Amino acid sequence: MPTFTALTTLPGEDAANALAEAIEKMEPEPTGVGVFEIEDDSGLWEVGAYFLEQPDEVVLDVLALAFGAKPFALSELPEIDWVAKVRRELSPVEAGRFFVYGSHDADLVPGILAQGGRIPLMIEATVAFGTGHHGTTLGCLRAFDRLFEVGFRPASVADIGCGTAVLAMAAASVLPDALIIASDIDEVAVDVAEANVAINNLAGRIECLEAAGFANPRLAAAAPYDLVFANILKGPLIELAPSMAAHTTTGSLLILSGLLVVQAEAVTAAYVSAGFAPAVRDDIGEWSTLVLRRN
Repeated sequence: MPTFTALTTLPGEDAANALAEAIEKMEPEPTGVGVFEIEDDSGLWEVGAYFLEQPDEVVLDVLALAFGAKPFALSELPEIDWVAKVRRELSPVEAGRFFVYGSHDADLVPGILAQGGRIPLMIEATVAFGTGHHGTTLGCLRAFDRLFEVGFRPASVADIGCGTAVLAMAAASVLPDALIIASDIDEVAVDVAEANVAINNLAGRIECLEAAGFANPRLAAAAPYDLVFANILKGPLIELAPSMAAHTTTGSLLILSGLLVVQAEAVTAAYVSAGFAPAVRDDIGEWSTLVLRRN
């Protein structure tokens, strides 16, 4: 069955949400509508909808005009076996001592283990976020590997917005005595994290829980943290800066990503204001990873 997508952009969150509500009332009904801020400091928001039947282009044109949006880009998506596609395209990733792979590449693990000191982490290939291929996850893994290489041994670690929990698992694999908590605002992500923790034989080593930022009693009780990962987006990172300060202590380190190179200075400034000092910045393509130390 074909799927149709309709995408547009417009300025302002309120207008974007209002347009999304109007799309939801269309006939045929969309199967899903999303509203996303475009993280490039343009102030634009993207509104997208999915349909199982071709939507009325005239209605879409009228809605775009009414809400001050650009004309909708309408596309028909081909029928694709996405699991097979992901498995073909997700080759293993090497980030320092960490080797991140999908179950379809399990035959490579014996060779990695034979090299000594290499740590394989399996992420199911059916999950697209936090696989290590993206410049943000890769940057975080490299940053942690470098810190571990120079002797950094945190006793408590939080992975905020954990996705697949690959960062928490990297920490657990080299810090056998550390307290490690992985949290995500998305319930599905928490389920994914728990599944990945189990298949990597790290059950009991990582606590996975649902939370927006640090808003969970368990996260608060375990503070202060010696290391916090947060691979999310510019806006939430800036909003979290005061909370990061409240849940860390002098000398604690943050590894932050999910931000574009052009956003790095703004995020750094927010954390300097919250009591952190920049330590390292690593740019991979258009993405930045920041390491900051609590003053």
